[in-house]
Amino acid sequence: MRNPILFISLILIFTSCGEPPRDVEILWDKFGIPHIYAQNQNDLFYAYGWAQTHAHGDLLLRLYGQARGRGAEYWGEDYLNSDKWMWVNGVPDRSIRWAKEQVEPYKTMLESYVAGINEYVAQNLDKIDKKYSVVLPIKIEDVMSHIQRVLHFTFVFDQADLKAAEKNWNNVNGSNAWVIAPSRSASKKPMMLANPHLFWGDIYTWFEIHLNLPDANIYGASLVGTPALGIIFNDHLGFTHTVNTHDGGDLFELTLVEGGYEFDGAVKQFDIQTIELKIKSGDSLKTELFEVKSSIHGPVVKEENGKALALKVVALDASQIFKERWEMATATNLDEFESSLKSLQTPMFTVMYADKKGNIMHLFGGQTPKRPTGDYDWSGIVPGNTSATLWNDYHPYEELPRILNPVSGWLQNANDPPWSTTFPQEIDANNFPNYMAPREMGFRAQRSVRMLEEDESISYDELVEYKFSTRMELADRLLDDLLDAASTARDKEIKDAVRVLERWDRTADNASRGSVLFKTWVDDMNFPDDFALKWNERSPTQLPDGLKDRSMAVHRLFGAAKEVKEKYGRLDVFWGEVFRLKRDSLDFPANGAPGDPYGVFRTSYYSPPDDNNKHTLIAGDTYVAIIEFGDTIKANGVLGYGNFSQPGSPHRTDQLKLYSDKKLRPILFYRHDVENNVVSTTSF
Repeated sequence: MRNPILFISLILIFTSCGEPPRDVEILWDKFGIPHIYAQNQNDLFYAYGWAQTHAHGDLLLRLYGQARGRGAEYWGEDYLNSDKWMWVNGVPDRSIRWAKEQVEPYKTMLESYVAGINEYVAQNLDKIDKKYSVVLPIKIEDVMSHIQRVLHFTFVFDQADLKAAEKNWNNVNGSNAWVIAPSRSASKKPMMLANPHLFWGDIYTWFEIHLNLPDANIYGASLVGTPALGIIFNDHLGFTHTVNTHDGGDLFELTLVEGGYEFDGAVKQFDIQTIELKIKSGDSLKTELFEVKSSIHGPVVKEENGKALALKVVALDASQIFKERWEMATATNLDEFESSLKSLQTPMFTVMYADKKGNIMHLFGGQTPKRPTGDYDWSGIVPGNTSATLWNDYHPYEELPRILNPVSGWLQNANDPPWSTTFPQEIDANNFPNYMAPREMGFRAQRSVRMLEEDESISYDELVEYKFSTRMELADRLLDDLLDAASTARDKEIKDAVRVLERWDRTADNASRGSVLFKTWVDDMNFPDDFALKWNERSPTQLPDGLKDRSMAVHRLFGAAKEVKEKYGRLDVFWGEVFRLKRDSLDFPANGAPGDPYGVFRTSYYSPPDDNNKHTLIAGDTYVAIIEFGDTIKANGVLGYGNFSQPGSPHRTDQLKLYSDKKLRPILFYRHDVENNVVSTTSF
């Protein structure tokens, strides 16, 4: 048959003809959020796969093709490095094993999810870019590969980590999370803030969804390509995550000798596998042979000058992650929830939990290796020539940092280590191995703690206000010093700058005047070296502080003022005039700034300047949900880039203005609210 896409679609349609009819419907609201109502789990997950493909079909199929390690075969050489990363780390072969290890009823649920994906494409070929349909049909092992690509080989250890040969905790993959106990809540009802910060697009794209069974009402969000919810709440409880300061991947340096590597005084040979990679070039395919070497530690990811780096990553045998996540989503109380967590199938992430009974909990989650003692830098490169550094086990659930119902009445995490999750501190870092988590606290986390500590009775509306706070904690530490040092300057440029900064509200709001000037000055400084007082764990929320060299700081202010004036014509340019939200044809003023070093809770990251010296938001706040747990659920949320990525969909941009205005929309949790806001229905 000349049309392979048509051939695949016919196969998919015919193979589904013998299936019994489904009793399931999807009610789509005006923001493109699918509210799925089904009588059983299999039908629910069929509709889940169908709905996710309807919203993100092109993206989803591309991600599966890349997770297979065949992106270059499908779409050209630009995908070759990604393919090699998958094959080096054994993802395709491991995914076949993981798929076979799935147990019932979860295996059938996954099969149903995959069937929904395949059948959507078969029924809607005109809505999917033809170049992405080449990956069909999707199989369970594709889901397993995608999970590994996202979690193990992006979040736990990314290709980018090889450049610095160490984990970088200050990248944009972060989050904010709060849980508030009744003792600190104005309504005496527990509350939760879920707020991941990721890039806007690609593997980091969130999909908001509502799942309903006769005995379960579950609302949340998953990353596109996975049926496992990453953030959820139900009638009883909720949980969210932050990227924790977890070290689940180590680089071991090997000395190359005699075609192998040195280990315990002997020479060991590498296990070598030759992979045949196909690369699309025009209308033809070329072939490249790619050699994968593996040591006792893991695959070799870099080799030069007689040395090699081998990568060892946790949780590569944790194939039951979907089972774990579904049990977490359907739990009705703390005991059930923790029981599901104890298998540690999710390789990393802080877990923040709240329930309607008033419990709040923090867990420094994931698999942390039980590393040998010794003077080793586990955040960098470790000697691999000895079994003394080789680990093969991880800390069980009971040995992880955990807090339940703190005396403060609140828990927060802004990608800081577990030691600063609440104050007074309830976890002593000295009781854990040094490699468990670093001892540090950034300004975003300090801003987070400050807002919580200063409010003894937090209302729902105040929680919304705090979520969108763009106040710069860094300004509170430095601005008074800077203004005092510059107060006697005679230069007109500095006097003008002082006037602007004196009037500045210390925020990065759309209409903030002075924030662009302050950021420009900060970017020309060298923090943390330029602080007068360095951070100290004995005073974690008060330091660092002050300027070490005040005259130098004033000199840099002169340069910053000159730069801002030249670029924008005035010193008091609006933040939102310079920093923009752009998607398709829309262009709105942005707000928020990078969490660190500026200490902004409403986190936004921007592109380099364009030809007009404007910056476009590329990462930061993505999905935001605020939930109050009582006899009924109260919830509001927003997903800045919308719930669809398919070209032409209105849901690519229908929440962008909400993001710009720092507003939330109601989350429709109950059937009667959903029915009052339905714009279309899909039935199976």
